Amino acid sequence: MSIEVKGLTKIYGTQKAVDNLSFSIPKGEIVGFLGPNGAGKSTTMKMITGYLRPDAGSILVDGIDMLQDPLQAKAKIGYLPEANPLYFDMYVQEYLSFVAGIFRLDDKQKRIAEVIELTGLSPEKNKKIGQLSKGYKQRTGLAAALIHDPEVLILDEPTSGLDPNQIIEIRNVIREQGKNKTVLFSSHILQEVEAICDRILIINKGVLKKDSSLDDLSNINTSETIVKLVFKETIEPSWLLRLSAVDTAEKDARGMWTLTSQDADLAKKQIMELALRENFNIVSLESSSLDLEQTFREMTK
Repeated sequence: MSIEVKGLTKIYGTQKAVDNLSFSIPKGEIVGFLGPNGAGKSTTMKMITGYLRPDAGSILVDGIDMLQDPLQAKAKIGYLPEANPLYFDMYVQEYLSFVAGIFRLDDKQKRIAEVIELTGLSPEKNKKIGQLSKGYKQRTGLAAALIHDPEVLILDEPTSGLDPNQIIEIRNVIREQGKNKTVLFSSHILQEVEAICDRILIINKGVLKKDSSLDDLSNINTSETIVKLVFKETIEPSWLLRLSAVDTAEKDARGMWTLTSQDADLAKKQIMELALRENFNIVSLESSSLDLEQTFREMTK
């Protein structure tokens, strides 16, 4: 196993942020780490990467004990924290060279060029990090996590701040890296987890509530699916409710529509036909079964 966590516990005062957590992840598996805000996801990731010391439990990274041999264990890990701390006064390539130097890479320039290409940083590689958009700052953090070609990737909200096109690009990077690495990543976007992951871990109040492959979730008895949709234009619900494949349509404060349907493929086809007919611009369009969403709500309510 590339990651083995047993009885992991972290206490802040009288509150157990992480409570006797145990799981393992083999090489070549991409695992989504889910839970509501304050569930203990980031704390768990910080303990796995050695940033925080647990109050109880053990952590093995590729068979190396994080508590007994932290430097050797950390060398196996690429970590993109949620806050993504960067040196804003450094240039992108300068920062990546700095990180590569920490890991004592032999051919730094070759590896820097590879991760810049891999993460789509090429258009901004000559800029100072402070001049980058949030999306490109996120890419820089991901490039730094990949610079030493680690065996384990720990990614805390890796697509935060990215636009829909960038999200798809980073998803593809994560999916490709997951072929020969162990990847644990957290996200609040359930459709993103479904698009990338082989398996999910759901925690709530520091306790593991669900450890399941995505295939196993299909046993939930529901044929209904959801479609997430964003238009560039502001439209009325009636436009969508006229579509025969759409059962309900709700829009949140950010302008994202959540539709329910018995046939997601037909619903998406009708939405695209509507957009062409009425000259609407679709920013994003995704569908997923309600299995994961229902499980998440049930495990965290």
